[in-house]
Amino acid sequence: MIPVNEPRIGEKEIAYVNECLQTGWISSEGRFIDAFERQWAAYCRMKFGIAVSNGTTALELAVESLDLKPGDEVILPSFTIISCAQAVVYGGGIPVLVDCDPHTWCMDVSQIEAKINPRTRAIMPVHIYGHPVDMDPLLVLSEKHHLTLIEDAAEAHGAEYKGCRCGSFGHISCFSFYANKIITTGEGGMLLTNDESTAVRLRSLRNLAFKKERRFYHTELGHNFRLTNMQAALGLAQLEHIEESLQHKRWLGKTYTEKLSHLDGLQLPVEEDWAKNVYWMYGIVLDEKIGIDAVEFARRLSARGIMTRPFFLGMHEQPVLQAKGFFHGESYPITERISRQGLYLPSGMTLTEAQLNEVCAGVEAEWQSLNG
Repeated sequence: MIPVNEPRIGEKEIAYVNECLQTGWISSEGRFIDAFERQWAAYCRMKFGIAVSNGTTALELAVESLDLKPGDEVILPSFTIISCAQAVVYGGGIPVLVDCDPHTWCMDVSQIEAKINPRTRAIMPVHIYGHPVDMDPLLVLSEKHHLTLIEDAAEAHGAEYKGCRCGSFGHISCFSFYANKIITTGEGGMLLTNDESTAVRLRSLRNLAFKKERRFYHTELGHNFRLTNMQAALGLAQLEHIEESLQHKRWLGKTYTEKLSHLDGLQLPVEEDWAKNVYWMYGIVLDEKIGIDAVEFARRLSARGIMTRPFFLGMHEQPVLQAKGFFHGESYPITERISRQGLYLPSGMTLTEAQLNEVCAGVEAEWQSLNG
């Protein structure tokens, strides 16, 4: 079975983690934490990095730092992982949705201004599957309406918008380093910001709201969202060869496109002329006219030994959010279509050319069988 997204672990990763074990620095202090925070922030052209336990907790801390009041709203895409809406709900706010762009699958920025009102506090762009959101309109809107940008760059390590790296646009930017990400710490995440006071507060909130000047004295409730030195060691080693990883991802994306672009009715990822897509996951969307959905197509590929994963289900169709009273009667047709018809193919760091060719042959064979 060809896996969907396996990480690549090399000698440097093993050596750095072994150093933690040999020196005893295995918890949330040690040289790798500071180095990973500094070097990831520098890579993304930001000043401060705050390492946390995962990408979800990064989003939760980012929203918590807004100190939302009842009725405050945060605008985010309908097509994303539930962590985004969950962070807003846990932060006491109301998630407000816009549909996604039919080509990039990122949020449709043309729909945002109509959703802004006096209760709006922030916009949360999410870069989807390695392709950036069109950020310029959001920068204009955030300045015009005095809104915070919380940039979710979990799926876009090294991706670029008009020559600037994703994660460099937000007032607060959030990353995940889960095992399937381009840079992985197994579990882990990070927040980036250029504002020192925000960084100080985020560092406190991730660590039970301890104060540097007086330990065990708390003026607010925090969380245990710390990253371990061992995880940071793994992440730092991965960061030191990120260009090699990005080269592999872009080879993967370009090669899939070359081999599958002749299949009519199969929508493939794009790369807008203002973007550098890192193809974190290589998604495909089946034309509804083909007569089957992504679940059935995935079953057929699985029978050929090819693993796949489904696209996100839209936030407005999540039962848990509907039960909380959100999104009643709302419809986002692009999200609904690609959620039902989309899946992604094996996209891992260990994927070989032979495996990629096998995947493409399987996709083509199934596509031809469906088209008679």
